[in-house]
Amino acid sequence: MGSIFIHILTPVAIFLFIALFTLFAVYAERKIAGFVQDRLGPMETGKFGLLQTFADILKLLQKEFISPAAADKILFALAPILIFTAVFVGFSVVPWSADFVPANTHTGLFFIMAVVSIDAIGILMAGWGSNNKYSLLGSIRAIAQMISYELPVGLSLIAAVMITQTLNLNDIAYAQGILSTQDIYFFGIWNVTDIGGIFGWHIFQAPHLIVSYLIFFISSLAECNRAPFDIPEAESELIGGFHTEYGGIRFAFIFLAEYAMMFLVAMLGVVIFLGAWNSPLPNIGPVRLADWTTGLYWGIFWTLIKSLLIVAVQIWIRWTLPRFRADQLMVLCWKILIPLAFVCMAISGIWRITVMI
Repeated sequence: MGSIFIHILTPVAIFLFIALFTLFAVYAERKIAGFVQDRLGPMETGKFGLLQTFADILKLLQKEFISPAAADKILFALAPILIFTAVFVGFSVVPWSADFVPANTHTGLFFIMAVVSIDAIGILMAGWGSNNKYSLLGSIRAIAQMISYELPVGLSLIAAVMITQTLNLNDIAYAQGILSTQDIYFFGIWNVTDIGGIFGWHIFQAPHLIVSYLIFFISSLAECNRAPFDIPEAESELIGGFHTEYGGIRFAFIFLAEYAMMFLVAMLGVVIFLGAWNSPLPNIGPVRLADWTTGLYWGIFWTLIKSLLIVAVQIWIRWTLPRFRADQLMVLCWKILIPLAFVCMAISGIWRITVMI
């Protein structure tokens, strides 16, 4: 009975976290945008505008369901659900701490790459089902962009998997801290197994993975349709892109999926490259700061802190860089990121054979 209760409680807790994260992330994005543009952002609703996002959500939840007369009613209604579900299920295999892994599978990384790609089908359903030229054009742009950038994402992750020799995300996390069952070497030279901390992160165990992480981070922005890769939602050209015709709770689910995807890719990057739930603080003599990685709450704390910092960078980039043109988007993917990812894969193979054996 207790096991059934845990299986029900875990997805509910993750959903509530995503909802709360989205509320505060939207507020943070508005404030960061205001800071970048030398203005205040929301200030009227609540102290310093803290209740503005809550007011917006209440407004969305009270709106009626409106479907365009010429829309495909079934596709139009199912698309937001499929988009959010694809992203939400991705959280099922990501470890939050050593003691909290919703589904600890041996093929966790493969699973998350497969299930999140279903998001593209939902976006196509939204654009086609709306029977709106702007929505259809936005969805076609989104599909082309997401399918293209899945390649550098996958190749950059393969470069890390070649080092770790596992697809289990929790095993990858263990391999970056003091709980590792194998020796950890900083830059392949200095044994830091007992020191732990930032020295055990994969980007420092094998320094070429720094480039792999940068490829992953840039490509993940395109996967999330975030600026400067927000061509599918270009307001100045397509009004709102594939979700132009959506309002109320249907739009809320699409909006929720976008911010959930931001956190998911940030969290995945943290698990693969940035030490996962391991503490970034090292053990120095009797001061055992890296030991803070042990336990449920410390693990979740470090995972959240690292992931939220990456999300903050995603938001900062949105309000700093201009949007790419479509041709620039594809040149970056096919002529720069993919060749670099292949180079990182080759170096991982050489590193595994010459340094780690």
